[in-house]
Amino acid sequence: MEGSGRGGNSVESFLRNYKLGKTLGIGSFGKVKIAEHTLTGHKVAIKILNRRKIKNMEMEEKVRREIKILRLFMHPHIIRLYEVVETPSDIYVVMEYVKSGELFDYIVEKGRLHEDEARNFFQQIISGVEYCHRNMVAHRDLKPENLLLDAKCNVKIADFGLSNIMRDGHFLKTSCGSPNYAAPEVISGKLYAGPEVDVWSCGVILYALLCGTLPFDDENIPNLFKKIKGGIYTLPSHLSPGARDLIPRLLVVDPMKRMTIPEIRAHHWFQAHLPCYLAVSPPDSTQQVKKTDEDILAEVIKMGFDRDALVESLRNRVQNEGTVAYYLLLDHRLRNSNNYLGAEFQKPVEGYNRGYPNEAATSPLAQRPTGFMEYQGINTSQTERKWALGLQSRAHPREIMTEVLKALQELNVCWKKIGHYNMKCRWDPNHKDDDPITNNGMQSSHYFGDESSIVNADITSTSPNVVKFEVQLYKTREDKYLLDLQRVNGPQFLFLELCSAFLSQLRVL
Repeated sequence: MEGSGRGGNSVESFLRNYKLGKTLGIGSFGKVKIAEHTLTGHKVAIKILNRRKIKNMEMEEKVRREIKILRLFMHPHIIRLYEVVETPSDIYVVMEYVKSGELFDYIVEKGRLHEDEARNFFQQIISGVEYCHRNMVAHRDLKPENLLLDAKCNVKIADFGLSNIMRDGHFLKTSCGSPNYAAPEVISGKLYAGPEVDVWSCGVILYALLCGTLPFDDENIPNLFKKIKGGIYTLPSHLSPGARDLIPRLLVVDPMKRMTIPEIRAHHWFQAHLPCYLAVSPPDSTQQVKKTDEDILAEVIKMGFDRDALVESLRNRVQNEGTVAYYLLLDHRLRNSNNYLGAEFQKPVEGYNRGYPNEAATSPLAQRPTGFMEYQGINTSQTERKWALGLQSRAHPREIMTEVLKALQELNVCWKKIGHYNMKCRWDPNHKDDDPITNNGMQSSHYFGDESSIVNADITSTSPNVVKFEVQLYKTREDKYLLDLQRVNGPQFLFLELCSAFLSQLRVL
């Protein structure tokens, strides 16, 4: 085993780290078994691929390509690969365990999905596809069969065997993928860059989610290709105006006129109920390995690993027992986390992003610097935005939240913690300065209180001047933290007045 931290390079040494369980499935050249990682106790799925069968089926390149790509990726909606061990007879691929099957089976069982549920799936898919493209990978075989669902029904993009690395100035020509989901330029054998064919496939998937059927389908392959090349399909009458506007923009035959990922992100239908963690693009894979989580690091060190060697292995992306344990623990914590700095799955902020056709919602980072907004593809001049204030900082998140709460306390703002880095707040300008403000969480050891720490002053007040807003801290690329104040309701100008006073109170940022 490459770079093993605790002795032994044999397969036997590898197998001692796992308790193999039942077979989950049997494929053309191997099987998949569930297993328990003995050091952490977490479940994984292990693909056992037979080398002879792979070679006989000429699938060696496909397997190598998928392993190479998945080793690069760390995204909540892309299947995780933890380690690969090779023997003369087999290849053992240790992957994230995803228990709820394929999105395809989910659609078949439920038929067309409720629009909010379909949108949630689509938002997750687009986030994962965007991450692929940012890392210069085109999937080229996106379809519900390759979209897995975890225990919480969150999407995991899988099967990167037909993926390819994109290079600036180079085009792809290979006709691959499933015909029903393939873009016109792919089945026509024309040159394509990569992202545009994934966008087409996402359009077909969205149609399938909302309609329970495929837009292009025919038992006769020539007829199917004719429909795809001509963009011939019908939109059911039950679709909402937003969906009826978005789907035709995705299924545009001319790839130059087809929507891009940033344009999809900016569309009002996509923005509705957008979870906050999906509103911020995750860092590139090269940036993700630069930082280590000290708490997880300490847990792995307790297992008997040397700290310096472990940190070095993490930074250099070396696969060994220590790094596998680290990422299993980290992913498990993130999946069960409720804070935005690490949360994979988070509810949308209450009171905004409703996505009505005439009220296109903006990103929760609507007041970010121009460069960031351009990347997100938000054309703020065309949106009726809700007022928001955003600040950037490189300070430690605990320091930021400490100063935020001090400032809110000075302004007699009432708050309720709904996450480690997320609070619902309420400000009544008529509230007297000498009114008691309870703050159980300002001690240095509990800088933002516990779940019961609700600062509440006359919560039943019906004053029309009461401003309700949310405070949220996000982690973004380049090790920066973004503090966002989002008005939920109340007079806009009073909210701006509060923001001004809040700025003057802050002692960091």
